[in-house]
Amino acid sequence: MNDAAATAALRDRVRGEVLLPDDDGFAARCGGFQTAYRHRPRVLVRAAVAEDVTAAVEYAAERDLPVAVQATGHGLSVATDGGVLIGTAGLNRVSVDAAARTARIGAGARFAAVIDAAARHGLAPLNGSAPGVGAAGYVLGGGLGLLARQFGYAADHVRSIDLVTADARPRRVTADSDPELFWALRGAGANFGAVTGMEIGLVRVSRLYGGELVFDLARTPGLLAGYLGWTGTLPEELTSSVSLIAYPDLPFFPAALRGRFAAHVRVAYTGDSRAGERLLAPLRALGPRLTDTVAEMPYTECGAIYDDPPQPHAYQGDNVLLRAFPAHLAEEVTELVGPGAAVPCVLDVRHLGGALGRPAEVPNAVGHRSARYLLRVLTPLMGAGPGEARAATAKVLGTLASESVGGRFQSLVYGGCADGPPDAPATDFWEPADHHRLAALKMRLDPANMFRFNRNIEPEN
Repeated sequence: MNDAAATAALRDRVRGEVLLPDDDGFAARCGGFQTAYRHRPRVLVRAAVAEDVTAAVEYAAERDLPVAVQATGHGLSVATDGGVLIGTAGLNRVSVDAAARTARIGAGARFAAVIDAAARHGLAPLNGSAPGVGAAGYVLGGGLGLLARQFGYAADHVRSIDLVTADARPRRVTADSDPELFWALRGAGANFGAVTGMEIGLVRVSRLYGGELVFDLARTPGLLAGYLGWTGTLPEELTSSVSLIAYPDLPFFPAALRGRFAAHVRVAYTGDSRAGERLLAPLRALGPRLTDTVAEMPYTECGAIYDDPPQPHAYQGDNVLLRAFPAHLAEEVTELVGPGAAVPCVLDVRHLGGALGRPAEVPNAVGHRSARYLLRVLTPLMGAGPGEARAATAKVLGTLASESVGGRFQSLVYGGCADGPPDAPATDFWEPADHHRLAALKMRLDPANMFRFNRNIEPEN
């Protein structure tokens, strides 16, 4: 069958859309939240039902074409040039089983919908800072969320995963049906097929003591060191981070932040507000705040804690996982990302430990659990090119190289940073022994590396 006939047959079979580069709306429908990198496939299949994904994978397999999958495009790291792009945004159904404390979600469901559905039953998913992110991709990459120190990675709470593997076979994978693939999917899932849905565990959380405290670093220059010291006193029920941002004096930034070098400390605590006030007292004592929004809130308002920008934009990002963050390095890192930085960026430090440091009840491929902090650099690609941004990011992350556990967290690697520095080992998203195990499974399930537009694991020969 020639290409035209095969594409016509695919259109007849698919309930969603099948678009080619010359079709109206093709380029717009290939776009996602990340605007610096864009998929340029040979064929776009926008799935309306799970069977559309099966049809798209079968079409690609018969023509030896690679496959990329995109729901929202927040975590795009490697864009396809040719091949088949499967858009899963239409697979967005969410249903909650309150008695089992689970949610069944489609591959295109955003966390905002899961949060709202779970909240009706006094439950919550283990979502991240931005409710607009696609839930399935976030969970497959590990899922480092607002409640992570208390409940661990989101991947630790997956019950089952529906996907189409490279042989165009739909599968429902559980710990019992295929233990090895279930282990691999939770932490490296994009490598093994096109996910159509999953069942995730929910937690009994309906409210938080949460928000952010914003400090002016000109008045509180030792804030980062103070934050690091404060984290050593915290219970697992409190998860936090701090971001350092040098704001230009431009009118589209809030008046209180324009021209300032600010530190945003974000807090999510599941205990009662009086205990929360006591826990935050040493942090508040570090200096005056530009703003302080930490208060009791329903979990449905958790997106306000980080208030991540909802508009698509261009960015790169990378990180390093640390066994420790010595206070004497805090000043050096602060200086590197301050107002004098050659490339403006956001420095983000996340406090790990707690449940994140313990193995999952059902083991999975999320590794480097000994890390106590995550140091991330996020660079908006406005005044700097990708090469400049990568060089500046590497310089900042290199400051803490001596404290690295030897890995990065894959879900917080964006844009052209997926390959890491030139000397980065291929295993740095996973423990070395786990990478070997993943590569062997990849060889068995996807020897042609059909699913390679991701933090890729090459099949082991």
